[in-house]
Amino acid sequence: MIKALRFVQRALKIMTENELSNKVIGLAMEVHTALGPGLLESAYKECLYHKIWKTGLSIEKEKPMPLVFEGVKLECGYRIDLLIENKLVIEIKSVEAINDVHFAQTLTYMKLGNYKLGLLMNFNVARLKEGIKRIINGTL
Repeated sequence: MIKALRFVQRALKIMTENELSNKVIGLAMEVHTALGPGLLESAYKECLYHKIWKTGLSIEKEKPMPLVFEGVKLECGYRIDLLIENKLVIEIKSVEAINDVHFAQTLTYMKLGNYKLGLLMNFNVARLKEGIKRIINGTL
């Protein structure tokens, strides 16, 4: 059954969250190699958006995330930096260090949208590998 599902996914080019994250990490590394650290978050977001868009993957930039409180949908200005294939949340930073607030922000977006996997990426590092945090909401 699992083999049949994998075959159908490949035939339809449906990527899992893990496959998407691997692809996006590779593209982010290309952006970081080209630009290096020290730029504003918006520059990295635009460049990564462009790289992902060129691959043909579905991508949304600054996707609004409403908050539902006591049954009321509230537009509070929350926005996901990038959402890939309506599955993978990308939160981009260009800060000296990632801290708990950045992690909590990404996880909150994931919970609000019921997304399973997110990547918190800090581009203000010497090696991007050191600036990527994988965040899981529930089981994957």
